[in-house]
Amino acid sequence: MFKEKKLELIEDRQQMNKIIEDFIRKKSSKKETMHILEAGCGRKWPFQLEGIDYVLTGVDMDKKALDIRKNILSDLHESIEGDLCSLDLGVDRFDVIYCSYVLEHIEKANVVLNNFVTWLKPNGIIIIKVPDPDSVHGYITRITPHWFHVFFYRFVLGNKNAGKPGYPPYPTYYNSVISRKGMSLFCNENTNIALEAEYGGGFFNPGKGALKLLIHTIKKVINIISIGVLSSKHSSLIYILSKNFS
Repeated sequence: MFKEKKLELIEDRQQMNKIIEDFIRKKSSKKETMHILEAGCGRKWPFQLEGIDYVLTGVDMDKKALDIRKNILSDLHESIEGDLCSLDLGVDRFDVIYCSYVLEHIEKANVVLNNFVTWLKPNGIIIIKVPDPDSVHGYITRITPHWFHVFFYRFVLGNKNAGKPGYPPYPTYYNSVISRKGMSLFCNENTNIALEAEYGGGFFNPGKGALKLLIHTIKKVINIISIGVLSSKHSSLIYILSKNFS
């Protein structure tokens, strides 16, 4: 039976990046090149890994987003256009798989997680960031249509390119596997995968001044109405999964 444990909350984004960097560095070796997969390319590679010899491979099915990484930022060593559900990237290929705010946009996220397990080397780690579907932010996202998300990004947050090819927001599905209960069950069913660490982050705090205060107030009200079931203290989940030697 799943028993939810207290979630360690980290409010500062830089602190969270430092924690993730430390997990990656622990997997590095002075003798071998580290192979990292960024599964679903974000706007840029967010981590500072000076002193580590690594090859960064980026995968995305959005050609426009991939082109931005390849031709503008030039921070990928290898780029692959394709669907994470159907790609074949081999067996035991990567030391680290990093997937940030992608799985909530994939209807068959459980299939992608199984692929990650196949692609990951023994003793490797999978780092996953997703919105918490059981937070106030996640709940609002789940019950509102995609056009509203585009409207919010474009006219409230001021992102003029919102919804255009290569730019968020993307349609959301929230497969149950990305929830805390779902991730725990996934690890229990895959005996070579362990949930090494789990964090909550308050990384969705858009707007400034009055807008930021309004959004914060709305979150608190919904939290109270839900009798604390929907958390207002964090909006994101960060999972660190490790693969054991078979």
